[in-house]
Amino acid sequence: MIISFISFLSALLLFFTPFASIFHIEGQPPQNLGVQNQHLAPCPKTPNCVITDSGDTEHYIEPIAYDGAMEEVRGALLKVLTVVPNTEIVAEKDNYIRIKSTSKIMGFADDTEFYFPEGQKIIKMRASARLGESDLGVNRRRLEQIRLALTDFLS
Repeated sequence: MIISFISFLSALLLFFTPFASIFHIEGQPPQNLGVQNQHLAPCPKTPNCVITDSGDTEHYIEPIAYDGAMEEVRGALLKVLTVVPNTEIVAEKDNYIRIKSTSKIMGFADDTEFYFPEGQKIIKMRASARLGESDLGVNRRRLEQIRLALTDFLS
């Protein structure tokens, strides 16, 4: 029974894989991305966004604290981001990085930002789905995986 189910899932995946590039339901990136007054844009009220600059528990995620030079940590973060699946760096400045991550089958796009505020040893973060109400926790999990990979890379 289990083998039949696994075979069914494998066949389903093989069927949909050629069509993965057809379903790109990306949407447009929000116009308010970037750093404004030393903060990232607030999350919308929908649960498909997480941010370090938030007063509510639904959207809040802890910033990444670090030791050492910001340039070193920024370089390490860029290396970590190159191995995050279905992700591309779309904007990069001295203290800011923005990536776009796309879901494998449907092509839903998420925008993720990393900001290194001057004089602080933290990385502020924001990740949000472009479309829909819920992201099923994908953005929070992605940021936590990036946090773990960066911490591991730096240690």
